[in-house]
Amino acid sequence: MELQAQLTMIVWLKRIAAVLTIGVWLYVMTIFIGDPAPFSELVPYCMGSTMLIFGVLTGVFKGLEYWEQQLTKEEKKHE
Repeated sequence: MELQAQLTMIVWLKRIAAVLTIGVWLYVMTIFIGDPAPFSELVPYCMGSTMLIFGVLTGVFKGLEYWEQQLTKEEKKHE
């Protein structure tokens, strides 16, 4: 695959990952909102799931940024 096409794909993968993560987080929050328990009892679950969901997003972003950095180094090497 061409280098520029790979860089463009990385940008779109970042966007898709962010949108999917926000969607999953909103879905999980709606589950907690619909729960009959008082919110004070749900706070640890809300915080934990938020940290987990966005932690996974951070890992995905870091991996994509690493890949992008390697491709950029490769591009500079061929110039």
